[in-house]
Amino acid sequence: MSSFIIGLITFVCAFGGALLGMFLRNILPSHHLRDDSKDAVKTGVAMIATLAALVLGLLISSAKDSLDAMNTAFAQSGAHIIMLDRVLKSYGPETKEVREQLRDAVQSNIERRWPKDKTKKIKIQTSERTQGMELIVDNLRALTPQNESQRLLQSQALQIGNDLLQSRWLVMEEARITLPAVFLVILIFWLTIIFISIGLFSPYNSTIIIVLLVCAMSVSCAIFLIEDMSHPFGGMMEVSSAPFVNALEHLGR
Repeated sequence: MSSFIIGLITFVCAFGGALLGMFLRNILPSHHLRDDSKDAVKTGVAMIATLAALVLGLLISSAKDSLDAMNTAFAQSGAHIIMLDRVLKSYGPETKEVREQLRDAVQSNIERRWPKDKTKKIKIQTSERTQGMELIVDNLRALTPQNESQRLLQSQALQIGNDLLQSRWLVMEEARITLPAVFLVILIFWLTIIFISIGLFSPYNSTIIIVLLVCAMSVSCAIFLIEDMSHPFGGMMEVSSAPFVNALEHLGR
């Protein structure tokens, strides 16, 4: 289910809950709406509102940190790619084929993760089956250094290649982490209860309706942000391709 659909469901539940509360206000006996009943309801709802606010804040912060970590990982990978190309250049002409493989791997990665046609973006599972970087590391191991300088450069290249492989799998594992459906359902349930209680003790007029509409849109936007940032390769706020594009421009020079 897309982030937009989940946000829309949240909006419908929240604003629908407010309208339901206004409807209940008109059909409930008057003693249910007395000050003592109102105080009891407000106390209970205040506790739920506090829990919901804490959870929303923590989830937004966690999702933002996760997205930032993903962007940082891609930036570091871009730098490592440039470093690997420079090390291979220093090694000598024997690495010309490996450098071409590195450039092809980066180009393929950009086209796979950030295609111009978004409908053709492949899934993570397909990305995992690509072995471009593994082949490059194997070719680095197959190099036969002729002197101490080349041995040091080969060791450095292998270290950078292994770092790139590790970063790649870390990114794959991070991309699998999603918000559990049960957690999301409970959070939307809390928000619905809050809006029902607000509508229950609110008069029916255009000002109140507009305020509740804006409030419902706000909480649904918060849920949308959480979900969208949890999908770094498919959401509106996906990770930037700039580090890899910049790396590609420097390869082979």
